[in-house]
Amino acid sequence: MAKQRTFLRGVLLGLLVIGLAGGVQAANSTGKPSSSGGIEMYRYVDDKGVTVIDRLGVPPQYIGKGYQVLNEQGRVIREVPPAPTPEELKARKAEAAQASSDAQLLRMYTSVQDVDSARDRKLAELDGLSSVTKANLMSLKTQQANLQSQAADQERAGRQVAAPLVDQLNNLKDEEQRLEGEIARYQQLRAQAKASFEADRARLAQLLGASR
Repeated sequence: MAKQRTFLRGVLLGLLVIGLAGGVQAANSTGKPSSSGGIEMYRYVDDKGVTVIDRLGVPPQYIGKGYQVLNEQGRVIREVPPAPTPEELKARKAEAAQASSDAQLLRMYTSVQDVDSARDRKLAELDGLSSVTKANLMSLKTQQANLQSQAADQERAGRQVAAPLVDQLNNLKDEEQRLEGEIARYQQLRAQAKASFEADRARLAQLLGASR
């Protein structure tokens, strides 16, 4: 009798082990155990606009659209937002760039008067460079006029203009074009600097006003 009870006890224990193993296998094949030991379900919208609840997970092509993780009672326990669109990524990049620019602006200036002072210094520097270049251009034109007068004298005398004189005139013409280009560049830089400082001044005024 005792042997029979022992045998039955062994059979029941074996069935219990098999049942537990089968339960674990079923759970692993139908869903993902949650942190509380339950089964997680996934809710997403497919390409036809249909809301799907799946125990196996979200297909890769729908992950970027975002999804929700539900517990066994159908309550949302976690939500994965949609991936950002190219427009959203561009906007975030622009916001980050603006924040970096604002931080640099606040490090450089403590008031709008600081911007005005920096602007005046920069414009004075460019005006000085432009004035020097204009003076060099005037001197070059004077030298050019003298050489042209010499060339005219030779032509009036019935002689061919000497080659060295022609070379000098050509070199002066090239230098004249270069100096005129430099003056135009300084004028362009001045306009750009003025516009940049005006933009910095307006932005700094906004930032300082917002911080008060």
